[in-house]
Amino acid sequence: MINIIFDNIIFSLQRSGGGSVYWNELIKRFIISKENCIFFDHGNNSLNFFRNELQLKIVKKETAFNLKIRRYLPFTKKISNKTIFHSSYYRYSNSKYAINVTTIHDLTAEKFRSGLARWINLQQKKQAVRKSKGIICISENTKKDLLHYIPEASTKEIRVIYNGVSDDYFKIDNDFDISLKDRRFKALQNGKYVLYVGHRSHYKNFDIAVKGMQECIKDYQFVIVGEPLSSTENSLVEKYLGSGYTVLSGLKNSKLNLLYNKAFALLYPSSYEGFGIPILEAMKTHCPVIANHSSSIPEVAGDAAILIGDIAPEKIGKAIKHLEEHDFRQELIKKGILQSAKFSWDKTSEEYLNFYKDLYEE
Repeated sequence: MINIIFDNIIFSLQRSGGGSVYWNELIKRFIISKENCIFFDHGNNSLNFFRNELQLKIVKKETAFNLKIRRYLPFTKKISNKTIFHSSYYRYSNSKYAINVTTIHDLTAEKFRSGLARWINLQQKKQAVRKSKGIICISENTKKDLLHYIPEASTKEIRVIYNGVSDDYFKIDNDFDISLKDRRFKALQNGKYVLYVGHRSHYKNFDIAVKGMQECIKDYQFVIVGEPLSSTENSLVEKYLGSGYTVLSGLKNSKLNLLYNKAFALLYPSSYEGFGIPILEAMKTHCPVIANHSSSIPEVAGDAAILIGDIAPEKIGKAIKHLEEHDFRQELIKKGILQSAKFSWDKTSEEYLNFYKDLYEE
């Protein structure tokens, strides 16, 4: 049995998002492990979609300093015994008993932001890396980027451990009318639709997705799952798609699973991902994937998706049309089932524990 402290600060920094999904899936498996696990909460986590559903064994609170400041500071609580310390967001402990572990998800801020925001993000990662004995990267591409932006990471023990995909996503065997499952799905009753899931930062290429959907808007609606559209995004979508779109926000996994099951395809045009969990979510539900051939996406998708190099609207339109070919579509679905089966949070958490033990026993 080893001692582990999990710092749950991500649940206080966001209501949802990839970081919360990852941390929730990881620690809910350590809740039932045989290890001596202590979880530290912070303020304002009651708004997080995932924290409310967790039943943690031993929970303590870290309250020193305001959260806006604390997120950039080392862990403030005393550690008196040899302990793995793993934060959900680039924090570390200065205790001589702490074995710090940091997970690097991506280098998005370093690649696409500038000025003070970029500097702060990079410095926080650098400090976490310097203080850590072990570094986990969620893809080989993330490891490559880490070594590019923080070369001194090469002196640390780095292990690539892929994310998993939630059991909440699965193929529903019996047919169903999606419009009867949620009043927000009423507009999807009579037509086919293509899904877009996630954030819409500029590197996500949401504008290219919208323009690509114009190529086939007569046949398919565009269903956007994420935060409400900004005024600029709303103008863009209306310009190219008219009324042929639906925006859905605040969906739980069970509802998103329904959408994947009925979707014609998932459109995932992002230029940069540390991993790309929606790709696997879609594949598990037998929903074909069209994605950008970039960053970590080929690692995750394998040969089970249509991967577009130099993504452009006309290429998206052609890819959607290609999926109308029955035999090709069925073959891609079969490959997706096999590919998604390679990833699970049970496997991920087991690999994390093995890494913790290796670091602990050295």
